[in-house]
Amino acid sequence: MALMTAEGTGTTRAERTAVGRAARAQVPRGSHAGWAPAPGRPDPVDLLEADSGDRLQSLLPIRRWRMAQSPFAFLRGSAVVMARDLAPTPRSGLLVQACGDAHLSNFGMYGTPERDLVFDLNDFDESFPGPWEWDVKRLAASITVAGREIGAGQAEQRGATVRAVAAYRSMLRQYAAMSPLEVWYSRIDEATLSSLVRSRKGQAALRKGTDKARRRTGDQIAGKIVELRDGWPRIVAQPPLIVPVGDDPEVMARVEEVLAQYRRTLLPDRRMLLERYAVRDAALKVVGVGSVGTRCWIALLATGDGETLLLQVKEAGASVLEAAQGRRNRGNAGRRVVDGQRMTQGASDAFLGWMRADDGRDYYVRQLRDMKLSAEIALMGPQDLERYAGLCGWVLARAHARTGDPVAISAYLGTGDRFDRAQADFARDYADQTERDHQALCSAIAQGRIEAAEG
Repeated sequence: MALMTAEGTGTTRAERTAVGRAARAQVPRGSHAGWAPAPGRPDPVDLLEADSGDRLQSLLPIRRWRMAQSPFAFLRGSAVVMARDLAPTPRSGLLVQACGDAHLSNFGMYGTPERDLVFDLNDFDESFPGPWEWDVKRLAASITVAGREIGAGQAEQRGATVRAVAAYRSMLRQYAAMSPLEVWYSRIDEATLSSLVRSRKGQAALRKGTDKARRRTGDQIAGKIVELRDGWPRIVAQPPLIVPVGDDPEVMARVEEVLAQYRRTLLPDRRMLLERYAVRDAALKVVGVGSVGTRCWIALLATGDGETLLLQVKEAGASVLEAAQGRRNRGNAGRRVVDGQRMTQGASDAFLGWMRADDGRDYYVRQLRDMKLSAEIALMGPQDLERYAGLCGWVLARAHARTGDPVAISAYLGTGDRFDRAQADFARDYADQTERDHQALCSAIAQGRIEAAEG
């Protein structure tokens, strides 16, 4: 199969278009339709448990409990299962910097360093070079699973899925007509979102969402989890979800050493800003669904006058896309995440960086919360889901246009809806599989094969 032809290598649009069309001849768009488990497909619970071997075992019951709440929650936490399932599926050979976990809840608003609100992908733990189709298929499957969860009918589920893939295809065609700089500078900001919403009700909902995002800052969460103790800010214990370690001098010494390594990965202006703060406390924190059990820390920094800065220090391991492709990242896994985020997002956290601890584990760092807000899928109606799915398809197209060749991928997709319909068929079948896998997890818990605990 033809591999991605990168822009800037002297190839013309006509040559890149020919690459995409040649890939379509080898891998027809209709070949992406439908899905069935391969013979000998591993037990999904066994896969999840094997993937959790290096996690904090005491937190795994919480992860299992969260994943057992619904098929959509299971999908969120089972990127390793889907990556294994996608490995034998058809692929065009055109590569991008894939998100690796592009389900609906990994899109949302956040604040740029300039304090603007943008809508973009916001999770890159699995980011790695890979087939663009895998991101599209994960998004499509998550839409259909979410549609079932909110009570949408089959036609509504299919309509939302088709809209997302059609938006991806349409926007990719627009990016293919742009220069590389135009693509790179494009953002889906608040004004862009407002232009997409025509009804008064929609505008009111958008204003409510953006106002909520602006309130979700580090200062806001500090007001909930930070208290003054002996004249200094300290993290409030909320076990097992937040477990402070600031009273252990050895642990705090390691935290300071790790953050010193992290500082060296920042740009000089960000490093200078960070040096105005000193480490005052740290805590182990449970986050997300799929991330539960990874070593995730809060670092509380403060100025001499008590102004606080909360950083999230999160463990990074191998991407699920590595094993699925038979490839391996030989560098720092934290840097893999950071590089993937910077390449894919229109703007990234000012404090984004990485390091390797003395025990050989890799981490990346970002602000704990910086105007970050994800949509509440469970509260959507079918029409809301369809509109939101289209927006996510647009975002994914922009991410792939930044890191892959939009001309070749657009030429592969063409102007018809053949690929859109094929993805809806795939999503329907994979949603069925997700429901079966979710039931397998619930059965394993009920039978006492694995332990789950609310958290």
